Amino acid sequence: MARDGRSRQSSPLRALPPTVVALGAVSFLTDLSSEMIYPLLPGFLVGVLGAGAFSLGVIEGVAESTAALLKVFSGLWSDRARRRRPLVLAGYGLSGTARPLIGLATGWLFVLAMRFADRVGKGLRTSPRDALIADVTHPADRGRAYGWHRAMDHAGAVTGPLVAAGLMTFAGLSLRHVFLASAAPALLVMIVLARHVREPAGPGQAPAMPPVLSAGWRELGPGYRRLLMAVFLFTLGNSTDAFLILRLVETGVGTSTVAVLWSLHHVVKMVSTWQGGRLADRSGSRALVASGWAFYAAVYMVFGLARSRSLLVGAFIAYGLYFGLTEPAEKRWVANLVPERLRGTAFGYYHGAVGLAALPASLGFGTVWYFLGAAPAFAMGALLAVSAAALLHRVPDQKDLPG
Repeated sequence: MARDGRSRQSSPLRALPPTVVALGAVSFLTDLSSEMIYPLLPGFLVGVLGAGAFSLGVIEGVAESTAALLKVFSGLWSDRARRRRPLVLAGYGLSGTARPLIGLATGWLFVLAMRFADRVGKGLRTSPRDALIADVTHPADRGRAYGWHRAMDHAGAVTGPLVAAGLMTFAGLSLRHVFLASAAPALLVMIVLARHVREPAGPGQAPAMPPVLSAGWRELGPGYRRLLMAVFLFTLGNSTDAFLILRLVETGVGTSTVAVLWSLHHVVKMVSTWQGGRLADRSGSRALVASGWAFYAAVYMVFGLARSRSLLVGAFIAYGLYFGLTEPAEKRWVANLVPERLRGTAFGYYHGAVGLAALPASLGFGTVWYFLGAAPAFAMGALLAVSAAALLHRVPDQKDLPG
């Protein structure tokens, strides 16, 4: 008997497994909770706690590095323990507990501690969760499953800031009280996880030894390693989206307009990731990822060369399509390239590669912009994206794996 509905024949109208639907709801509520805080965090640090850019840099640098490293180990551990749900529960629980406590901070070091705990939670849950989605989903529907999950994630990113703005504008809540109020969706996350997220029955065998970074590397196969190399190269050119916003500001786009554009950007991401996942199941991952990276390169060239404000605004909104072409397809590809028992490990390395390349990507982009200007910096990102896309032709698609 196939697990969680995997015995059924593929159909575009078939419902996704209940665990996948629940994880989508969890992602929506988690991003709603987190986005009630993080867009307001710089203002809170400066205006309430009297901190500055240095403290913000330390907080974000420590937080994101921690998450990237732990994603590797949590993926390895979930394969070794043959269990994913405990790590998913622990990760979401830790983040949901720590994040609202930022509202109690009297100094930036406390914010650092809570942000660190939040990212520890993210590192614990991400790779096991992505592997669990593949575990319970028929191979023919994995793109759709990842598309649903990413779409709900982006929906939360749209909703969170709007909820925060509404609480401050209409309910008169302070920043601290908004942060504390983010505990409500975090609590709902744990209820949904406890009641609706299940994993397939497995051997339940305890690990013989602690997970190590080299575990299963050879067994993951050359196709997976080539994909990982391409993803790493692309990410070296995929700097923070803050540079896109800076470019818009340079051309005279106002702060309020930027906020509206940021919301529209997430709406496009939400819709495109849902549709992109379904398209990946029909067309295969390679075509979509290569197209997405090429589209990314085109957007970066526009941002580097265009002087028209309206053209840049249009390019920024369209930029959300890149996420729809790539996010579900990349995860589907990872799941289909590796043995089932090594999925957690594969997602751990995948997220680790992205995290490892993200810091030099932004540092390199900023350095080139500072010394040579915006056009060379955006051209560098475009060139790396095209180069990475060229590597994909050597990676098998494996879009028709048997269940």
